[in-house]
Amino acid sequence: MKEKKSKKAFKKRWKSLIGEHERLLAKRNKQVKEGYNGIYHRYRRPVLTAAHTPLHWRYDLNYDTNPYLMQRIGINAAFNSGALYVDGRYLLAVRVEGWDRKSFFAIAESVNGVDNFRFWDRPVVLPGTENPDTNVYDMRLVAHEDGWIYGIFCAERKDPSAAAGDTSMAIASGGIARTRDLVNWERLPDFISHHGQQRNLVLHPEFVNGKYAFYTRPQDGFIEVGGGGGIGWALIEDITQAEAPEEKIIDEKVYHTIKELKNGQGPAPIKTDRGWLHLAHGVRNCAAGLRYVLYLFMTSAEDPSRVIARPGGYFMAPQGKERVGDVSNVLFCNGWIVNEKDEVFIYYASSDTRLHVATSTVDRLVDYCLNTPEDGLRSAASVAAINALIDKNL
Repeated sequence: MKEKKSKKAFKKRWKSLIGEHERLLAKRNKQVKEGYNGIYHRYRRPVLTAAHTPLHWRYDLNYDTNPYLMQRIGINAAFNSGALYVDGRYLLAVRVEGWDRKSFFAIAESVNGVDNFRFWDRPVVLPGTENPDTNVYDMRLVAHEDGWIYGIFCAERKDPSAAAGDTSMAIASGGIARTRDLVNWERLPDFISHHGQQRNLVLHPEFVNGKYAFYTRPQDGFIEVGGGGGIGWALIEDITQAEAPEEKIIDEKVYHTIKELKNGQGPAPIKTDRGWLHLAHGVRNCAAGLRYVLYLFMTSAEDPSRVIARPGGYFMAPQGKERVGDVSNVLFCNGWIVNEKDEVFIYYASSDTRLHVATSTVDRLVDYCLNTPEDGLRSAASVAAINALIDKNL
């Protein structure tokens, strides 16, 4: 049967698509009251999904070239997002992934930080380097004291040493770009590490001893951590030629913990009057594959490379529907915001598919870090910590 097509049907379908999209964007997001742990609030809805991306990114709106109003460009996911608070606006540098598996960055904006996020009209046009990257993802946005806004991300390329026919081997480098307005970007040379690949590079927001400071994660291969892993620390003289001759591990991976396989800095840390507040991810292996959770720690105000508090266990882990997606059992965060009320907005992605928010305050997170017992690294130590709390309460 030949399907009829007409401009009337085209316009009717377009009106329906707009209505459906606007209803999605306008949905309110409410706190989850059940099971509140006193540390943070989760919210009922994701703040961004693939369906939130603009219709004009996905559909050819010309009847002559697309009479059936088909989706011409597919969006698979919207997740791992950098975050920045500017003039009362909550801005996210979202990792958007197409049906073609390529990721790119796009800015989304909200006036309250928990719902009604809308993407800007165009995705970020990121300049390339002399060695073009195949894929870019997981941008951290950092407003540095030098006056620039930096986007620090992973730049992935095929491994030139791969054997013939091997189309899976990759090399990861730390990409660096900077901007004044999140529209016009200057690409700087990739971060040079002498200690392995870098899939998890983060810029500290202030100079340290007059130098740029980076949190790194050196690892032997694209997937295999090998002798690397852990959150590293490197000081750089010139960010326009960023090279780290030395990287010291300040938060190591540890056997039979939430960070047994690897761990990495999330967003840039938050400065508080008690020290620097850090959010990181830890990865372990289990029968279901890799499990990614989030954890907090703090470093010294005077020396951001010195850890002063390590609350044991995870801070957040996948729950319910968060556990299911393209890469299941994963929480990842590379963006958080502190507003003028010291409220903290934690933008975390679940299972490489969608983006959520959780909210807390600086005081609560600092209290959590400084007064939560450390991981004793043995079952007996865990029982002792529980009994110590029972003794205090009874």
